[in-house]
Amino acid sequence: MSNKDLWRLSATETAASTIAGDVTAEAVTEANLARMEAANPALNAVVVPLAEEARARARDLDRARAAGAPCGPLHGVAVTIKINVDQKGQANSNGVVALKDVIAPGDAPVVSNLLKAGAVVIGRTNTPEFSFRADTDNPLFGRTNNPWGDHISAGGSSGGAGAAVMAGIGALAHGNDIGGSLRFPAAANGAVTVKPGLSRVAAYNPSQTAERGMLAQAMSVQGLIVRSAADLHLSMPALIAPDARDPFHTPLPWRGEPLEGPIKVGFTKETYEFEMHPEVSAALDDARAALVDAGYQVEDIDPPLLREAGMVGYRTLMGEVLALMEPAIRAQGSAEINDIFDEYFRQFVPYKDVELLQMMAKRSYYARAWSEFQQDYPLVLAPFLPQPFFGPDRDLEGAEGVREVLGSALWSYAMNYMGLPAACVPARLANLPKGPQPINVQIVARRWREDLAVDACIAIENRIGRMCDPLWTRMG
Repeated sequence: MSNKDLWRLSATETAASTIAGDVTAEAVTEANLARMEAANPALNAVVVPLAEEARARARDLDRARAAGAPCGPLHGVAVTIKINVDQKGQANSNGVVALKDVIAPGDAPVVSNLLKAGAVVIGRTNTPEFSFRADTDNPLFGRTNNPWGDHISAGGSSGGAGAAVMAGIGALAHGNDIGGSLRFPAAANGAVTVKPGLSRVAAYNPSQTAERGMLAQAMSVQGLIVRSAADLHLSMPALIAPDARDPFHTPLPWRGEPLEGPIKVGFTKETYEFEMHPEVSAALDDARAALVDAGYQVEDIDPPLLREAGMVGYRTLMGEVLALMEPAIRAQGSAEINDIFDEYFRQFVPYKDVELLQMMAKRSYYARAWSEFQQDYPLVLAPFLPQPFFGPDRDLEGAEGVREVLGSALWSYAMNYMGLPAACVPARLANLPKGPQPINVQIVARRWREDLAVDACIAIENRIGRMCDPLWTRMG
């Protein structure tokens, strides 16, 4: 492979090559910057390029290696950082014009942990206003487009991250997820991710002026979007490293104890009142077959309290948003984001006062039911969305648009509410009337066992193949 094609390597392949000395961190960085220059203008995924900083960082890594310093596990791997997380000297705008000059005085734990592992940050990726849409557009930087075409939204809120990594701009893309913001972009772009469970990844922004709401702390997590599932095993151990600034971080190893016998996987196509598209059904069948072939014991199940947990979870989160965020949204948000929040509040009527506190407490009820259920089924293979991913601005199309985008995403935000790990992996490439698009499925893991979900993603990817390969052929 020529140096100019090094952007095609996975993070695992890149790190192996740079650590062995087969290629330099500088060569990898230049290849990724060239890919960004070529692909990003059509996508608007990276909205703050950091080319010169990346070059300097790569040269420092090469000098340190030549001097005999040990290499980190992500030595020379190109990464992007979402613009709602602090990176020293950069604006944490969160897609809001009024916040464009909020400059971070230091790095968030996810940034410092990636740097400690040897990664090279090449740019910062786009997000919708307040990171609160499943689509990515804002008045500050504009729309992020999906590399598969304009017929598909890039997803959100980590839409810039998903579009960038699948287009070949960096091998790893940082994102975060309070109701699906890692998994929506993974599903939209055909990438792979695992939403970590509660307290798994240290979180803190040095630029913050107040602590987040309790439910936001309990539901929001930091993670990575990748195009090769095995890259999560390489990169997530670095991401989950402890940081004293997060006093509730749980310092557990990435790999848990091996489970005895074949791992049981609960399988369901339940989408409740939402119709399942035939291509989603076929993707679930393909994923199931892949797991059976890999030695998993897959059984049909009835998921406990899933719809109730999802609806209660979203109404509870909306209650906290109404109490703590609404003044900023009304004062600083665009007319479009205010229209969307009006519809959120209509469809997911926020709990208030004592009822809000009661429903926050009820998280334990749902989480306990799933904890007991997953003693028998450590993994659950389920839909992510009941339909192929929607088009741009679908959530601006009134009640039906918001219902399709978030109302049908019960399997997404239920997992945040209960704090469970949940991976999202492509299992099919559908040829639909508007154009081809990937179809992702979700794998829910037992608490603390993100590694099991990633193992299952690898088994599915080994059979289905990586979605970046047909995408790059399509992109030319």
